[in-house]
Amino acid sequence: MAHSAAVSQVSFAAPVGSNSTLRRAVLKPQSISFSDKSWAFSLALDLKSRNAQLQNRYIICMSVQQASRSKVAVSPLELEDAKEPPLNLCKPKEPYTATIVSVERLVGPKAPGETCHIVIDHGGNVPYWEGQSYGVIPPGENPKKPGAPHNVRLYSIASTRYGDNCDGKTATLCVRRALYYDPETGKEDPSKSGICSNFLCNSKPGDKVQITGPSGKIMLLPEDNPNATHIMIATGTGVAPFRGYLHRMFTEDVPTFKFGGLAWLFLGVANTDSLLYDDEFTKFLQDYPGHFRYDKALSREQKNRSGGKMYVQDKIEEYSDEIFKLLDGGAHIYFCGLKGMMPGIQDTLKRVAEQRGESWEQKLSQLKKNKQWHVEVY
Repeated sequence: MAHSAAVSQVSFAAPVGSNSTLRRAVLKPQSISFSDKSWAFSLALDLKSRNAQLQNRYIICMSVQQASRSKVAVSPLELEDAKEPPLNLCKPKEPYTATIVSVERLVGPKAPGETCHIVIDHGGNVPYWEGQSYGVIPPGENPKKPGAPHNVRLYSIASTRYGDNCDGKTATLCVRRALYYDPETGKEDPSKSGICSNFLCNSKPGDKVQITGPSGKIMLLPEDNPNATHIMIATGTGVAPFRGYLHRMFTEDVPTFKFGGLAWLFLGVANTDSLLYDDEFTKFLQDYPGHFRYDKALSREQKNRSGGKMYVQDKIEEYSDEIFKLLDGGAHIYFCGLKGMMPGIQDTLKRVAEQRGESWEQKLSQLKKNKQWHVEVY
């Protein structure tokens, strides 16, 4: 929403202890008291941390506004100047050596597997736009090419171009640790674990990481119409680019982008403990009920209409009439996650289209032609 109120900018240094991490600082308007020019600030910090160790002090830039919701001031605003997205600034043969700032476990104890929130300091040297990816080259040599480095692994960036510290110097990755279990014994086989995901999830603040990129144009957030509708469908860590979009829309005070449209997120995970960034999305729902919708598909906890497991395509089917009307009105639709998500979703959309007397092939062709259809699966 556009804010016309005058803005005062405040820099606030927050020391963060060793047993907690700062993901986003949210300034509560009601917590500011003005008394004889002395301002008392109360920061509601998201300290949902289990394993991160942040030793440094970070500058959190705030904007104090006489409005119902405060947005966060970001810098440097020169990141808005480019007309085209940055692409492949750092190539695999000349990667940039970045530094791990923090590693935080995102999921609860009952989640199958582990997913981590990893903040990387690129010093402002590898700028990116929302929806792009970084490549990561894990240390060591490629077992298939002795003497050569590992291949690049791509990860969608989960922060806005300003990063979680709002200073344009960090990027956030949302990484699921890839483990392999022997189907016969059921025991973990470390020799077949994901090399890069385990390197990232095991890393400590101060560790170095080789990054390439940024890459990707298909998932860039179209900003030509700030009142557009964006329907985002994610499974698991596929939520990463959408977190970037949503913080740009609802957290940051970006002078050139005042979002007034509708963002609708569908997130599919196994259970409640597997939800990613649920606290952030729930807050957006409270603060911007007219501009954000959030639907969860929990496959191990919810049942679909037929009594089977609730997958993200079942949620789409529940709201299919509304979704099709929004697409007819020009809405953008995005899909991100494991490639296994797409056949079920495509089948559902095809069935719904036929029930409406439409040809899904024609409709899909038109959506692609209009650049309303955005898919990034891996």
